Amino acid sequence: MSDEKRKRARKIARALAKGYPDVECALVHESAFQLLVATILSAQCTDERVNMVTPALFEKYPDAASLARARQASVEKLVKSTGFFRNKATNLREMAKAVVEHHAGEIPEELDDLVALPGVGRKTANVVLGTWFGKPTGVVVDTHVKRITRLLGLVESKNPEIVERELMELLPAKEWIDFSHRLIHHGRAVCIARRPKCTECSLLSLCDRVDLDPLEA
Repeated sequence: MSDEKRKRARKIARALAKGYPDVECALVHESAFQLLVATILSAQCTDERVNMVTPALFEKYPDAASLARARQASVEKLVKSTGFFRNKATNLREMAKAVVEHHAGEIPEELDDLVALPGVGRKTANVVLGTWFGKPTGVVVDTHVKRITRLLGLVESKNPEIVERELMELLPAKEWIDFSHRLIHHGRAVCIARRPKCTECSLLSLCDRVDLDPLEA
């Protein structure tokens, strides 16, 4: 990883911080449990849809203990519109059971403990640890982050795990949490897939526009 690329990555981080100074996770939540559930539901689903589903889900199952006792059919009905609802309902119930059995009903604060839970991968764990606990354990690489960091020329791979490792090398740990949030907001507002607003983009002078069709810009 070249020093020049690290310098450019930090310039990009500063530009994003200026454009999006007060970023928050797009998933509505009031606890680590709620954030974990919402993040599991967000797989292959928009945050907007998840936020429509979770109020009723959290009203019926406000904590891990209640979700662990839930019937499969009941959870499936509540999360059906998020897609892959059978697998998601199973993962949510099994995750809740594991939290109750191994962590006294509290969401663990360590990466290894989180990824050991059913339905929880590294990306999901990073979301919870970074957003709720303020622990920069990694860079959350969702579709926006993967797409835009490649477009910017910061990474070459399309593999989320490789992208995360490279971004962790490029940026100081203090940037890991907010960098992802800011790129996600930027991807929704400006660097929109298939119709990016390049002329309005604060990152234009720092962007390599890799694989971007000139007609899209």
